[in-house]
Amino acid sequence: MKLSRIGRFSLAFVVSVAMGLGMTACGGGTIGYMWVLGTQYNQVAAFKIDDFSGNLTQIVHSPFSSGGADPVSIVVSSGGRFVYVVNHGLTGTATPPSGSSSLPCGTAGSIAEFSVGGQGVLTFQQCFTPQGFNPVWATLDPTGGYLYVLDSLGPGAVCTPTATTPVTPTSCYGDITVFSIAQDTGRLSLVLNQQVKDPNTQKQLSYFPVGPNPTMMTVAGTGCVFTLNNGVTPSSGSAVAPNVTPYSVGGSGQLTQTTNSTIAINATRPTSIRTGGSIVYITDAGAQNTPGQILPFTVGACSLSTVTGGPVTNVSGTANPVYTLADSTGQFLYVLNQSSTNSTIPNSSISAFNVESNSPLIQLPDQNNPYPIGGGPVCMVEDPSNQYLYTSNGDGTVTGKILDRTSGQLSDLKRGSTFTAVGQASCLAVSGNVD
Repeated sequence: MKLSRIGRFSLAFVVSVAMGLGMTACGGGTIGYMWVLGTQYNQVAAFKIDDFSGNLTQIVHSPFSSGGADPVSIVVSSGGRFVYVVNHGLTGTATPPSGSSSLPCGTAGSIAEFSVGGQGVLTFQQCFTPQGFNPVWATLDPTGGYLYVLDSLGPGAVCTPTATTPVTPTSCYGDITVFSIAQDTGRLSLVLNQQVKDPNTQKQLSYFPVGPNPTMMTVAGTGCVFTLNNGVTPSSGSAVAPNVTPYSVGGSGQLTQTTNSTIAINATRPTSIRTGGSIVYITDAGAQNTPGQILPFTVGACSLSTVTGGPVTNVSGTANPVYTLADSTGQFLYVLNQSSTNSTIPNSSISAFNVESNSPLIQLPDQNNPYPIGGGPVCMVEDPSNQYLYTSNGDGTVTGKILDRTSGQLSDLKRGSTFTAVGQASCLAVSGNVD
C-alpha cells in the first residue's frame, strides 16, 4: 500500500517527535538518570534509564570527575537539580591517585556540588568541607532543605593510639556535619549546633557528635536520625560495642540527642542501617562464613524497638550482607550479599524477603532467591518508576533487575542486565526529574 504525500508527511512528523522525546520502537523513553561513583579513578559514571527495557545508556561526556578523592556516597537534591558527592579523602600516608592535581576539592575529605543539566550531564560547581574527617555517608533531612554528612572522625577524635595518646571510650567519636541547602544555587551553608558549646572556646559546636567509628546513617519518619557506629576497643578498659546514636530533628536544621543517647544493638559486624516504611533495618554480617542476619526495629520517640520475632537469619549459603533496600511499597526487603558459602548459589547476590506487619521477615518463596549480580556489590536503588532495581558493584559494573510488583521476585532485564560503570564502583543514586 502506498501512502499519500500527506500520509508520508504525517508519518515522518510522528517519527520525528518520537525521536525528539527519546522514544523508539524498542524503548519507552528516558524515565530517569543514574550516577555511579567509582573510587579507582575518582569518577562518576552517568546513565539514562530506559522506561521500556530498564537498559542503561551512557550520558554524553560520562564519566565525570568526582571532584575529590575516594567518592563513597552520593545524594540528589529533592528537586533533582543538584548532586552532592561525598569524597572520603585519603588517610594517613596513602599515595595520591593519578590526576589528583586536577581534583578541585583536593585529596582531603570533601563534598563536591554538581548541577544537573539536560540529559543528566553533571557540571561541577564548588567544594565544601565537613567539620570532621573522612566523611563516609550523606543524606537529606525530611524536608530536603538540609544535607547531613556523617564523618567517621569528629574534630579532635582519637581512634588510633599513639605513644602519647591512648584511645579511650570517649576519645573516639564521629560526627554529623549539617548544611542548609540554598534552593536556587544548591550552595551549602554550615549549621551550628545550638545545643552544645565547646568547653574550651565557649562557642557553639560546629558539628553534632555521634558514637565511635560511624559508617552509615538513616532518616526515619519525619523526625529522627540514626547513625550506625561500629564501636571501639580502647587502649585500656572496656570496649565500646557497636551501637546506634539517635537524634531528633528540629527546626533550622538542628539535631537534638534524645534522653537515651546510645542505643545498644546485638550485632557482631554491623554493615548498614536503612529505613523502609516504618521499619529501620540493620544488617549484621555476623561471624565469618555465615549468612549474617537482618535486625528490624520499629521507631518510637527516636528510639528503636525490636520487631516481633527479633533478628532474621539471611538466606542460607549467602555471606557478608552489606546493604538493604525496602521497595517503594514497603512490602519487600532486598539484601546485598558480597559472597557465598555455598557453591550452588551466586557468589554475590540479592536476598529477598516479604515484609509482614508485626511479623518477622519471611524469605521470598522463589527457587531463584538469592538472585545473581555483579561481584562485590556496595549499594542498591529502585528506579523512579518503581519497575527496576540496580546494584553498584565493586567489579566496576551495575546490575539491573526487573522488579515484579506483585510477588517481589526479581528477574534479569530482557536485553542484558550488566552495564559497565567505573573502576571499583561504590554507591549510586537515581533521579527521575529536574525541577
